[in-house]
Amino acid sequence: MGSASRYRRSGGRGDGDGPGARRRSGRWRRGALAALVTGAVVLPLSGAVRPEIPAPAPATLAPLSASTLDEAYAANRANAAEASRMAAGRHDRARAATDRSLAAPARHLLAFDGRGSGQVTEVLGDLARADRIAVLVPGSDTSLDTYGRFHAAAAALHGQLVRQAPAGTRTAVVAWLGYETPGTVSTTVTTTGRAEQAAPRLRALVSGLRAIAGDGARISLLCHSYGSVVCGRAAAGLAVEDVALVGSPGTGADSAAGLRTRARVWAARGGDDWVANVPHVSTDLFGTTVGFGTDPVSPAFGARVFEAGDGGHSDYFRPGTDSLTNLTRIVLGETKAVTHD
Repeated sequence: MGSASRYRRSGGRGDGDGPGARRRSGRWRRGALAALVTGAVVLPLSGAVRPEIPAPAPATLAPLSASTLDEAYAANRANAAEASRMAAGRHDRARAATDRSLAAPARHLLAFDGRGSGQVTEVLGDLARADRIAVLVPGSDTSLDTYGRFHAAAAALHGQLVRQAPAGTRTAVVAWLGYETPGTVSTTVTTTGRAEQAAPRLRALVSGLRAIAGDGARISLLCHSYGSVVCGRAAAGLAVEDVALVGSPGTGADSAAGLRTRARVWAARGGDDWVANVPHVSTDLFGTTVGFGTDPVSPAFGARVFEAGDGGHSDYFRPGTDSLTNLTRIVLGETKAVTHD
C-alpha cells in the first residue's frame, strides 16, 4: 500500500502519530511499568530478613549554628560509639565496625541514627566557613550497611573541590543519608512515596546549613538515581543555586520548569548506565502512581545536560571521570567550564 493511503488511514498524522499508535504506546508503557513492578515484587529480596540491630535514640542537640557545630559533632560521635557497642553485643560485626568508624575523632556528623537501616549526615570540610557547599543525595540501597561507598563518593568530590577551587574559596561536602532509601529490587523504588517522606527532611537540612554557614554560602544539590526524585520533591522554592541530577530515572516532574526552582537544573547520564533502559513515563497502576515522568537528559525536560563519560550507574563520583570534573565545576560556579554532550 502506498504512503498516501497510509497517511489517509492514520487520520493525516503519519504512521507514528495516529490514535492507534498512541494507544499502542500507552499499552506498552503500562505493560513495561507493570513488568517492572511485578519483578520488584516476585524477585528475591537480598537482605530483606536482616535482624534488627539495637541502637540508642539519636542524641538531643541544641539548634544548629556555627557556635554549636563542634558540640553536635561530639554528641553524634558519642552516639555512634554507643551504637557500635550495642551492635557488637548482638554479634553484628559489620554494623559495629561501621558505627565505630563513624565515631572516630576525625568524623564530623551533623546527625546520626543507628537504628534500623540507619541514617547519618556527615560533613567533609569546614562547614561553618564554607563559601561553596555540595549536598549529596543518595539513591536506592544506601544505608549504614553500604555507607562506605557513599562516603567514598563524598570524599572523592571533596578532594576534587579542594584541588580545583580557586585560591581563597572554601568548600564543604555534606553526605546526606537522611531518609530511608528504597531497595533497588522493591516496589518502593518505582513510586514517589519514599521521596515524599524525605523531601521535608532535605528542606530542613538546607535551612540548617544556611543557619550554620550564613546566607552568603552557595549550596548545590547533587542528586543520584532515586535521590533525584527526592530532590524533585524538595526543590520548589529551595534556597540552592544548582540542582544536578545524575543517573536519574526521572524527578516526578514533566520538565525542569515543573520543579519550580530558581536554581540552575543540570542532568547527565553515563554511557553505560542501565537507567537509560527504564521507561521514563508515569502512570497509575494498582491505585498508585508508578514511574517518574520525563527523562531528565531529554530535550523535552529542559535541563542543562553535561558530559558524564562512558561510566555506569555507580561511577559518577569516581576520581578521574568527566562526571566528577563537571560536578565539581557546577559546585564551584564555573558554569562556562562545564562540558556538554
